[in-house]
Amino acid sequence: MKRIILTGGGTAGHVTPNIALLPELKEHNYDIHYIGSYEGIEKKLIEEFHIPYHGISSGKLRRYFDPKNFSDPFKVIKGYRQAVKLMKKLKPDVVFSKGGFVTVPVVLAARRCKVPTIIHESDMTPGLANRICIPSAAKVCANFPETVNALPQGKTVLTGTPIRQELFTGNKAAGLKFCGFNHDKPVILVIGGSLGSVVVNDAVRSILPELLKNYQVIHLCGKDKVDESLKGTPGYVQFEYIKKELCDLMDAADIVISRAGANAICEILALRKPNILIPLSAAASRGDQILNASSFEKQGFSYVIKEEDLNGSLLNKAVETVYQKRDTYIDAMTKSKLNNSIETIINLIESISK
Repeated sequence: MKRIILTGGGTAGHVTPNIALLPELKEHNYDIHYIGSYEGIEKKLIEEFHIPYHGISSGKLRRYFDPKNFSDPFKVIKGYRQAVKLMKKLKPDVVFSKGGFVTVPVVLAARRCKVPTIIHESDMTPGLANRICIPSAAKVCANFPETVNALPQGKTVLTGTPIRQELFTGNKAAGLKFCGFNHDKPVILVIGGSLGSVVVNDAVRSILPELLKNYQVIHLCGKDKVDESLKGTPGYVQFEYIKKELCDLMDAADIVISRAGANAICEILALRKPNILIPLSAAASRGDQILNASSFEKQGFSYVIKEEDLNGSLLNKAVETVYQKRDTYIDAMTKSKLNNSIETIINLIESISK
């Protein structure tokens, strides 16, 4: 039996693609272990899958001043030593890293112990943790053609992001029933990210009376962002967060309005949902969502509105345009090369773990 170590953490986006690989890895008879931080979100997410979990010390490497910059490097060094011990003890055949700062000591330890590593980069341009790790990798998986061209040739492979298979089991009728909707009007699903987005929420709500003339609206608005004054509005439902029923809501949606985080847009692509992307502004991020959205727009998958341009009128126009041209968007997404990500990544894992 081959042994694989999965690693990734800090955000759910660095863990869920690893989780998506689990069924196929088990099918291929891998003994699976996970290395994450002591108490990061990854520990909680992995617990329910009953995989051996190994916590190590983790520190964030920042490109700006913070008092923790003086202590965190020592945490990384400690994590590296712990990861080396784990590599020697577990003797894995391969490591798969999804990113996040906890992966830096793991990937460097794997290199020292001559264990081949595959890294997955979700965004168009690698974050700092993956930039440190890429020279140590045997292969790098990417979501965007532009990433493949920018990273080392021969090492980087266009794979897409592993998508949780339960997302494909959605039931439109169940989604409509859950929301109290009918089949008479198309459905818009608004996703603002796990914390929600004030600017997206405000833009949607500013044109709600106009939207509800022709559409029904499911609004995943984020924690503490439900508008009490709109509760009970016919054709409009709000949820802070949805987990179990998300596959049904996605299946019920005719259009998705979303931020442009890599995992979210890859799920939208996999489900062939005509979409409007509103990337997080450069002022509030390193600009990765802007690049992600731009690539999807260029490939014909998405309609993009810059956050700084967003207003109700522009959003309303975008909804009408995307709905009228929905077949064109679906056709472009259907022709995408990113439709067999799990199979492609498993084949890579198999090829370097022989």
